Amino acid sequence: MSAIIQVEALSKAYSYKLALKQVSFEVERQSFVGILGHNGSGKSTLIKLLCGLSKPTHGRITIGGWSIPQELGAVRVQIGLVSHALMLSPMLTARENLRFYGRLYAVPALDERINSLLETVGLTRFADQAIKTFSRGMQQRLSIARAFLHDPSILLLDEPFTGLDQTASTMLINLLEQAQAQGRTIVMVTHQVELALQYCDRLLVLSRGQLQYAGQATDFSLAQYEEILRR
Repeated sequence: MSAIIQVEALSKAYSYKLALKQVSFEVERQSFVGILGHNGSGKSTLIKLLCGLSKPTHGRITIGGWSIPQELGAVRVQIGLVSHALMLSPMLTARENLRFYGRLYAVPALDERINSLLETVGLTRFADQAIKTFSRGMQQRLSIARAFLHDPSILLLDEPFTGLDQTASTMLINLLEQAQAQGRTIVMVTHQVELALQYCDRLLVLSRGQLQYAGQATDFSLAQYEEILRR
């Protein structure tokens, strides 16, 4: 398979601190990549760079043949994002939030698509409630629906299981497995190492802003991960 994401010598500095240092890797089409690391290792910074929410200090990012940040508009059409910042309007209803994003992406048969996704994430009976009344888990479900709304080829997920109960977590796992089977590429930050080992094809492990492992999940172990964290 060809690479859909290419990252070359990527660095990101905040003031005098380097959050990422010369990180390079490729993500093949239709792969499920897990990003692991302790708090402050650079995981969320990497996701922000991949989706264009932050600009690299040095290095190059290419997604689907388009460069970030120079061709960000073309890149964003390809990406569905679930991040720590939910990017939902609290005064709007669940349906109105999805309709707003659907119009931005010119999603065809939008109302049918919204109804289908609300049912998938278990929010149908809450569709016309303002999301300021939602629990964190319900807001996370809606954020997941929004990420899938425009049928993106790439899903970027930063701790997507945050706030989800067991039922919703199972729903998300099923969604991700279906997405990969349908040809989508998934890149997921998670602190759940066992989950990443079970479901991901490849792993990227960061420590102190540097890439310590990039390879098959089947070739990696919890013991190796713990060793990296001790360095």
